[in-house]
Amino acid sequence: MSDYSDDFSEEKSKTQVKRELHALVDLGERLTTLKPALIDKLPLTDAMRRALAEAPKHTAHIARKRHIQFIGKLMRDQNIDEILVLLDQLDASTRQYNERFHNLERWRDRLTTGTDDVLEAFVAEYPDADRTHLRQLIRQAQHEAAQNKAPAATRKIFKYIRELDETKRGLR
Repeated sequence: MSDYSDDFSEEKSKTQVKRELHALVDLGERLTTLKPALIDKLPLTDAMRRALAEAPKHTAHIARKRHIQFIGKLMRDQNIDEILVLLDQLDASTRQYNERFHNLERWRDRLTTGTDDVLEAFVAEYPDADRTHLRQLIRQAQHEAAQNKAPAATRKIFKYIRELDETKRGLR
């Protein structure tokens, strides 16, 4: 028997390395589409922040492509897991986003059909909530539902609790 080992399980193939690098470039390109306020919330290096700020300046196809490649190279030094957590909360196609959205819908439904106990439970979970404003919206939504009017106040409630949730999660 020789000392030669066929155990390559710890080494990555060249193809796997290329896939990972392409994924970093794609992630960097997604970051260029974010608003500056959201980019400020990400744990990025100063060089990456500068590169993302310069991205809109590159309008020619090859210049943009080269700059995206540069951003992909800078992505190697970033904390990818934290970046992906934030992007998953923003991306409407992810399971995490959908669960958050459905949870907010359930809160809206419980608030419009519930009692003061539901409001107190909501305020306990979202302490920044303005009780008076929320009570007015709830009363208005109940009044609209009783008269079979369009649910404008119900939409306002959802928008308000979504803003509270985004603030709580650091997305605003």
